[in-house]
Amino acid sequence: MTLLQKHNSNFQMCRGLVSVIFQFKKNKLFLFILGLCTFILILLYEVAKRDKTLAILGDHLSRFQSKSVRRHLTESSDMDLGVFGGEDQLVIYNRVPKTGSTSFAGIAYELCYRNKYHVLHVNISRNAHTMSIPDQMRFIQNITEWYEKRPAIYHGHFYYINFQKLGYNDRLPVYINIIRKPLERLLSYYYFVRYGDNFRPHIKRRKMGNDMTFDDCVEQGHKDCDPVNLWLQIPFFCGHSYRCRQPGSRWALEQAKYNLINNYLLVGVTEELGDFIAMLEVMLPRFFKGAMDLYINGERSHLRKTNKKDNPSKSSIAKIEESAIWKMEHEFYEFALDHFRFQKRLTFAAVDTLDPETAADLQNQQSFLLSDGRLYVPKGLQFHYEKVRPDMPG
Repeated sequence: MTLLQKHNSNFQMCRGLVSVIFQFKKNKLFLFILGLCTFILILLYEVAKRDKTLAILGDHLSRFQSKSVRRHLTESSDMDLGVFGGEDQLVIYNRVPKTGSTSFAGIAYELCYRNKYHVLHVNISRNAHTMSIPDQMRFIQNITEWYEKRPAIYHGHFYYINFQKLGYNDRLPVYINIIRKPLERLLSYYYFVRYGDNFRPHIKRRKMGNDMTFDDCVEQGHKDCDPVNLWLQIPFFCGHSYRCRQPGSRWALEQAKYNLINNYLLVGVTEELGDFIAMLEVMLPRFFKGAMDLYINGERSHLRKTNKKDNPSKSSIAKIEESAIWKMEHEFYEFALDHFRFQKRLTFAAVDTLDPETAADLQNQQSFLLSDGRLYVPKGLQFHYEKVRPDMPG
C-alpha cells in the first residue's frame, strides 16, 4: 500500500466517524474530532517526508565515505606528518641536566615564532626534580585544559610523570628527552658549579672559588665526585616512585628502560645531538621544521659550554667505573643508545652516491648530514593496503 493510499484510508475512516457523530448531535465534539484528524494527517505526512530525506542523506554519506576510504588508501603516501600532531599536540621534554638541554631548548624557542607554537618552562621550587601528587594532578589539568597555549612544548628538570596513572586517559602528550654518557655528564656538572659557563658568565655558582680538580676529588674521596652523584638519568626516566631515587636500584633501572621504550617518542644522546634533531624534524615537523638548519647555522644552537673542564686521569676513570652505580647508569645509557640508533635506521636511508641524477632528486626532498659524516634522506612510505574486502561501491 502506498503512502497516498494510507492517507486516503485514514481520511475515509475519519469521515465515517464524523458522519456518525454528526447524525446524533451537532456540538463542539464534532469540531474537536475534525481537528484531531487533520493533525494526524499532517503528522503522518511530515514523518514520511523525513524518512525520505534521511534515506537520500544516507545514500550520499555512504558514497562520500567510500570515496574517502579509497582516497586514503591510494594517497596515503602524500600525507603530511605535520597533521598527526595537529593544533592540539603537547610535547613534554623533562630535560636531564648537563646533557645539552639548554642548546636544544634554545632551538625550540627560536622555532616557536616561525612554526607558531608555544614553549613553556616548568620551574620547580628549590630545584627539586619531583612533584607531589597534588602538583602532578594540577600540572596535568593545567596543560591539558590550557587551550590558548596549544600546540606547545613544556620543558623542565622533573622526573617522568605518568598521566594515565593519575586518571588522564585522553590524548596523551608526547615525551622526548636526551641523555649523556654518565661520567661525561658528571664531569660537566662538577666543573660547571665551579667555573660556570658562557651562557650566563656573570652568575656566581655555588662552588665558585673551589679549584679542586676532579682527579684530586676522586683521590681524596670527596662527596662531590662520589659515584652516587651519577644516579640521575635513571630517576628521570623511572618516575616518581620512591624506589626510583634509591641509588643502585635494579628495579629503578628496569622501570626506566620500560618507560623509555613505551612512553617516549624519542630519546637522543648528547654525543649525537644533531641526529636527534634531524629525527625530530622528520617525526614532528609541526614543531621542528627547520631545526637541523638552525642547529648547524643558527647563533643559538650551541648556547652553553662550561668555561673550564679538565679531562680525568685513567686511574680516576677506572675508580669511578668500579662502582655498581656507574655500571647501572652506563647500562641504561647503552640501552638508550642502541634503541636510538635502531630508530635512526628505521627513519633514514643513506645516500651512497651523489651523481647528477641523485643530486637533482635531493633538491626536491629533505636531506640530512648526520654524525657519521654520511648524507641521509627520510625513508618514504613503506606500507600499503591490499585485499580490502568487501569492495566499495563505485
